[in-house]
Amino acid sequence: MPSIFPSIRYGGDYNPDQWDPSVWDDDVRLMRGASVTTATVGVFSWARLEPRPGEFDFEWLDTVFEKLHAGGIRVILATATASPPAWLAKLHPETLPVDERGNRFGFGSRQQYSPSSAVYREYALRLVRELATRYGAHPALEAWHTNNEYGCHVSASYDEESVAAFRTWLEARYGTIAELNRAWGTGFWSQRYDSFDEVDAPRYAPTFRNPTQLLDWRRFSSHALLELHRAERAILTELSPGIPVTTNFMGFFRDLDYWQWAPEMDFISDDEYPDPADPLSHIHSAATRDLMRSLGGGKPWLLMEQSTSAVNWRDRNAAKAPGQHRATTFQSLARGADGILHFQWRQSASGAEKFHAAMVPHGGENTRVHREVQALGRELAELSSPEAGILGAGVPVQAAIVWDWESWWALSQEATPTRIDYLAGVLEWYAALLRQGVAIDFVRPGAALDAYRLVIAPLLQVAAGDELASLAAVAERGGTLVASYQTGILDRELHVHLGGYLGGAGSALQRTLGVSVEEFAPLQAGVPTALTGDFEGQASIWQEHVTVADASTIATFADGHAAGGAAITRREAGEGGAAWYVATQLDAAGFDALIGRVLAEAGIAPAFARPEYGVETVVRGTTRFVINHTPEAREVVVAAQTVALEPYGVAVVPAR
Repeated sequence: MPSIFPSIRYGGDYNPDQWDPSVWDDDVRLMRGASVTTATVGVFSWARLEPRPGEFDFEWLDTVFEKLHAGGIRVILATATASPPAWLAKLHPETLPVDERGNRFGFGSRQQYSPSSAVYREYALRLVRELATRYGAHPALEAWHTNNEYGCHVSASYDEESVAAFRTWLEARYGTIAELNRAWGTGFWSQRYDSFDEVDAPRYAPTFRNPTQLLDWRRFSSHALLELHRAERAILTELSPGIPVTTNFMGFFRDLDYWQWAPEMDFISDDEYPDPADPLSHIHSAATRDLMRSLGGGKPWLLMEQSTSAVNWRDRNAAKAPGQHRATTFQSLARGADGILHFQWRQSASGAEKFHAAMVPHGGENTRVHREVQALGRELAELSSPEAGILGAGVPVQAAIVWDWESWWALSQEATPTRIDYLAGVLEWYAALLRQGVAIDFVRPGAALDAYRLVIAPLLQVAAGDELASLAAVAERGGTLVASYQTGILDRELHVHLGGYLGGAGSALQRTLGVSVEEFAPLQAGVPTALTGDFEGQASIWQEHVTVADASTIATFADGHAAGGAAITRREAGEGGAAWYVATQLDAAGFDALIGRVLAEAGIAPAFARPEYGVETVVRGTTRFVINHTPEAREVVVAAQTVALEPYGVAVVPAR
């Protein structure tokens, strides 16, 4: 597929307005020396661009554009709307967000605006229009970047303007107050409403709040922020036609449903900051890269932000070891990125992020970090050649994991069967596939699944009947389906699927799996249970009483409340298909054994000769990447070829 860029893009956020203009020429010199192609400009520049209401200062930005353009560096221009200036907070304090206890936030940080504020939108869109009018046809302009990390700090505001917008959204969704009462189950706890005017945001309350109200509030809040992006994009598309528009996602960010956002992007962008001190962080970041590619329907995407070394927000901000930044960069490239950018170009001398690493650190150009930045830039430039076959290439996959923001939201609520970390639970399945060297797509519930030999649905607590039926169809058409506990428990209004869960009595999923669920029996924290039968291993977090109709029991619980009951089942379906049900959370060894068996059944050959911990491999186009995320030298057998890797080493070899 064609790339969105002429070469692998390399660079980062550039904030010249934070520096004396005397350093700008040196910035361009250093960028050229580091093979930088792209600078993201203006992300937090609103106060400099519009120092007083309606008074715009573009002279400095004109100069920056000219210098970058003369240096052969393209610009991704941000709309600067992520951080309103002090004068807006002073003139219009009603634009400031409010928390669920009714406290209004103050000025002095960033992202201090209510997403539903009409006044904020008026001023923000005026700025966007001014920027688009002035720079929309500039030859250095490569793309537009709306706002920044929407919802990162304020994903919902409880001010009265937001509540009014919520009521309007609810009326459009439900039509009548009677339908809202039905959907929200307001017969419970005397919560019935007589009009939409009585409905409030789910504010701080004495105890559990209405679950569907909470879900709708999350839906609305994600939608409200998306409407801001859409409004900016409409202006940019009008005044700067042909220039792509994006915004930076934040990986597995809970508060925004990126399935809803992705169609509004001309290309997907993401920010990712794996912890260098966490030996398992590469699993999360690999999954994030796959999610970004999946959100874009398999198209190349852009890594908008990463750090060259330490960040500044963890309790312990570990520096990246030599080679570690290169390894995580190649992970993005291997999993579909056509651009590698950073936060930020020059490390700040003041402000809240002055200890966040950058491409030019406080020590200047004669530092380890900047030498690595230069070497990486040269390497990516070489890999941009058509002969390398990477730019624009896709990642072939045969397996998919169902990912659902609404199930995450539901499982994050109080008054659930037990505390379950949705993201961690899904990543356990992902990690087992990663250790086998099998690439996956993430898919939304109800998506077309015919392209996949294997589909895994972990913890899909919230799903409509037709979405569950589409999972059942995977096995019925000859594929392999794996469903885990807490799948098919609630419908999209968070009403229970009655009659054995898994979509309810007589559902297609129950029939295909050949089982139903009678009762939950969560395990106590830190208390594992053994599995016996044709499958051995340990499990944790969850047990349940499974009624087996016409499936084979692969493993049983050795102890606990459900001792002797089915823990893993398998049923043959369709023409050579199979449907597995896993009623617990396995340990790593158990996952390796199960995934190995499932892959063989699905006809998917693992890339590694055995599960590899700390090393990943993925094919992109005609190239295989093998990446060592450990501080030890490793030798692995991948696709029947022995590959030797230095600590944090990367091998780029032809795919076989």
